[in-house]
Amino acid sequence: MNTKSRQPSTRVRERLYVWYETVDGLELLRAAEAALIWLRVHRQVVNQLNVFPVPDGDTGTNMLLTMQEAWKRIEGLEEPTISEAAHALAEGALMGARGNSGVILSQILRGFARGLGTRETADAAAIRDALREASEAAYRGVGRPVEGTMLTVCREIAEGAEAAVKDGVTSVLEVLERVVEAADQSVRRTPDLLPVLKQAGVVDSGGKGLYFLLEGMLRFAHGLGLDQSDAGILPLEDLDLAAAEEVIEPGQDWEVIVDFRPQGALEYPRLYEQLGAMGTSIQVGEGEKLVRLHIHVPDGRQYEPIEFLSQLGVVTKVAIENLMDQMGSTAGGPTPPEFATPQPGQIAVVAVAPGPGFERVFASLGAAAVVRGGQSMNPSTNDILAAFADLATDKIVILPNNKNVQLAARQAADQSSKDVAVVPSVSAPQGIAAFLRHDPEGDFGEVVAGMTAALRSVRSLELTRATRSVEIDGVQVRKGDIIGVLDGQIRASLPDLASALLQIVGREEIGAAELFTLFSGEDLGQAEAETLAEGIRELRPDADVEVVEGGQPHYPLIVSIE
Repeated sequence: MNTKSRQPSTRVRERLYVWYETVDGLELLRAAEAALIWLRVHRQVVNQLNVFPVPDGDTGTNMLLTMQEAWKRIEGLEEPTISEAAHALAEGALMGARGNSGVILSQILRGFARGLGTRETADAAAIRDALREASEAAYRGVGRPVEGTMLTVCREIAEGAEAAVKDGVTSVLEVLERVVEAADQSVRRTPDLLPVLKQAGVVDSGGKGLYFLLEGMLRFAHGLGLDQSDAGILPLEDLDLAAAEEVIEPGQDWEVIVDFRPQGALEYPRLYEQLGAMGTSIQVGEGEKLVRLHIHVPDGRQYEPIEFLSQLGVVTKVAIENLMDQMGSTAGGPTPPEFATPQPGQIAVVAVAPGPGFERVFASLGAAAVVRGGQSMNPSTNDILAAFADLATDKIVILPNNKNVQLAARQAADQSSKDVAVVPSVSAPQGIAAFLRHDPEGDFGEVVAGMTAALRSVRSLELTRATRSVEIDGVQVRKGDIIGVLDGQIRASLPDLASALLQIVGREEIGAAELFTLFSGEDLGQAEAETLAEGIRELRPDADVEVVEGGQPHYPLIVSIE
């Protein structure tokens, strides 16, 4: 699968106007591929619609990876019925779902497939019925639905299809046009329904991702190309290389960054098509007389982008980095932690860890398995399921340790034949506090209840750098400042890490905390972490302060407050 522009095949061109009556499995398959390509083009647009101005927006990435797994399940099908294609899409999305947006997307596809039943083709009325069931399935899959989100967009899409059929529309293509229009209008209205979106000055990211998926399908139906749009050509100063690195997919062995001076005007759609044949995570930034390319490529192809661009202009600077080495997969890395080996009948714990330091902490506490994940790297349903599938016991507790992993954890629990409970931890400090109440020999229900109760015993503080200026939670945030997020709310925005940390630690709402544990991020040195800890000791002389390597990306510090 690559991101080249795809024009409709001869058969599809012949059937294009048959979309006015029905759509079959082949069209759905190709439309799904177009949706995937179009979402890939706009992934960073969706990622940047983060409510909090933090450098870990990942809704677009989660939806893309979920849709990518769905596509893998159907790409080999030959002449499927529309029902067969839809059910295969849903099955792939179910196991590949990442993050809350990916899980909701999988439920939408599941409902859509259910609504189609066993049809070989679908007319306008059948598409309406399937979209209605898709909306209902999405709402059922979320414990506490919130309006102004992806759920609202899905519901109003279904209402758009319903209205079209009531108006006498019998064309599947026209229904799709009305659906895309409904999605666009619904996304625009999300800030009016969810105050936090209006406060942050963004629309709902999941709803926007859903819009791009549908727009990609419509472009396919109209026979339009799916080249990278000019919107993907960023000013050089806005090129967000950190965001491009947020997910390392299979085959992305090397990161290549090339600065070059073009000899003439660049044809960007063609440029993206050629680069798409080499790798992924492509970003292009344009400055005065200088263009910068960012791309991930497989092993053995790390010099291809350089050679290619040298034919278009003068290469002035090159940076090549081994991504697999960053992930610790090369020889000579740290010794992997040893995990507990639960016996039949014992209660095993599977924890999601945002960094290698946290992984070692959970292993030392007795975790049977750890799934690497957290902000910007949410594990899939299948990743979580695979972590405990082969354990000898049938009693499993999952600690998601991130609010955006909870739905995938619950979905993994639902797919397992084992007795699986999800303790709803939203941070690694909460997960550690819960783990301290774990008893492998205890009564399953009592252990789960005790671990859940322990979540209230700890507060979590996360510090990171703001990616944009905004006023939120009553705090005026400036781009580049260090912001402190305490239990999900911004509490400080200051120029440096120490000032933000100490301002929050000194607040009355922290109370008489007795223990502060500082988990240092991957880019924070041990000496600097100890200096920050000393600042807390001076401010809170009666409290114990510890420093532990967390190794998490994006957040220099995660602080557990007890």
